[in-house]
Amino acid sequence: MKHQKVTPMRFKDDGEIPNNEHLPVILYSGVFAEDPNDIRPAFERHNWTNSWVGGVFDYHHYHSNAHEVLGVLNGQVSIKLGGRDGTTFDLEKGDVVVLPAGTGHKEMSSSFEFEMVGAYPFGMDYNLKIGAPEERPGVLKDIEEVPLPDQDPVFGTEGPLLEVWHEE
Repeated sequence: MKHQKVTPMRFKDDGEIPNNEHLPVILYSGVFAEDPNDIRPAFERHNWTNSWVGGVFDYHHYHSNAHEVLGVLNGQVSIKLGGRDGTTFDLEKGDVVVLPAGTGHKEMSSSFEFEMVGAYPFGMDYNLKIGAPEERPGVLKDIEEVPLPDQDPVFGTEGPLLEVWHEE
């Protein structure tokens, strides 16, 4: 596992997708490029469990009651973060992105062989929200109450996520 470029990014509430005004998204570019099969075991070692393997929904959605980590096992994906006015990122095998509770995400396109693993700190269950008006204001309270993880999903007890999120 290589310590590659780590990029924190913030997305504002757009009125539909709340995103997270307090915690940035964190992108770990190429961190598992040499051994993507270690993504899921690394997440599990670092207390990010309740994992799944598959794709990302092709509509804007978010989870108000859990943070989420996504790691690309195979192929490539273009994923839009932050809602309709967000930013599209091209992720490839070995990339990992951590989405704080409330962060909108949507698969824009992917390669045929694309596979991703997702997991949640402490094995939390997650809900599925789509930005409907009736979801507010309850989701804003939910987002604020999601506990911080005790470990970085990639690096454990001394990773960039802990440094950035615990400073907030």
